[in-house]
Order: sequence, then structure tokens, then C-alpha cells
Amino acid sequence: MALELLTPFTKVELETKEKKTDRKQIGILGGNFNPVHHAHLIVADQVRQQLGLDQVLLMPEYTPPHVDFKETIDENHRLKMLELAIDGTEGLAIEEIELKRKGISYTYDTMKLLIEANPDVDYYFIIGADMVDYLPKWYRIDELVNMIQFVGVQRPKYKVGTSYPLIWVDVPLMDISSSMIRDFIKKKRQPHYLLPESVLSYIRQEGLYR
Repeated sequence: MALELLTPFTKVELETKEKKTDRKQIGILGGNFNPVHHAHLIVADQVRQQLGLDQVLLMPEYTPPHVDFKETIDENHRLKMLELAIDGTEGLAIEEIELKRKGISYTYDTMKLLIEANPDVDYYFIIGADMVDYLPKWYRIDELVNMIQFVGVQRPKYKVGTSYPLIWVDVPLMDISSSMIRDFIKKKRQPHYLLPESVLSYIRQEGLYR
């Protein structure tokens, strides 16, 4: 399986081999998931398959440092929608650490706690291409890159490059955003096929995003 590692000078194609290790290989896909949609799920599932990870955890943020809190609905709703979205899906699960900690969610703090609690796990932190340019601004990024492996997924409209060690994974791209879905609902347009029907039914039932 061919993956790409982006260096400061060039893209080098790497052949990944099966690792003989007792350590678990776990992906983390953080997000506001407000609401979760099919693009989130495709990214999580494809990264898991292509990197041969044991599992990918979808990790909802409590108060992300880069998102307007006024646009973020109650965490219990976001958690329930995630549960509905991945119900019965092999290899996907939910990590609630940031919801339980509350407060501002910095990746360094979260991953430090997870690594301390799970010393037998190698973590792969998944980010979209739109976030790569912001890596130099991440809290304690120089320490973070030595704790976890970043995985970048390419999205439309973004041409990216970085000096940080990053594995690129090509996934089927869907130009869907949570803000698009919220806007559809506010305008009384039906966001069919953009998110799981179980999640859409829950949004209607709870009267969210009106």
C-alpha cells in the first residue's frame, strides 16, 4: 500500500508494511461534529482501512479553540448523533475524554492524558488538509509531533505543504460541512444524503438548528 510522507523538500512515496507489534494502532478524528456527516465517517473509515489501524475513535470537542462556541449545540446532542451515526460500524468508536474534561480542548493536553492512560497504544491523529497550514500555531506543536503521528487527508480546494512529519492518505472526497447542513435546516431545505438518516431523524425530533 503506497502512502505519501510530505517533507520540506519533496513528497516521498513510502511502502507501508505490516507491523509485528503488540501495540495497538489507534486513529483519532477530533471535531465539533455539529452535526456529524458522511464526510466525517468516510475519512475515519478509509484512514482505518488504508493504514491498517485497529480502530478509529471519533473525539467530539467540548469547547474547541477555533470554533465559535455560540454555534455549538449541547454536547449531549452531538454525542448522541455520533452514537447513531456509527451504530453497527466495525472499527469506529467514540472517545469522550474532551467532553468529560470540559473547558477548552487543546490537542496536546488531550493526547498527553490518553497516552498516559494507554501506554500500549500508538496514536494517529487525523486532520484535514485545511488544517495543515495551521500546525505551526497549534499549542505545543513541537512536543506534540513527537507524541503522535499526524495523518493528513486531502480535501478539495487545498494545496498543502508542511515541514512537520505527516502521512498523507487519499480518501474519496465529499465537499460537505456541518455549517452547510445547519444552513440547509435553517432555510428549511432537506439535507438528504449528506448525513445518516438516523442523525437527520434525531435532528428533526429534537428541533435542532432551526
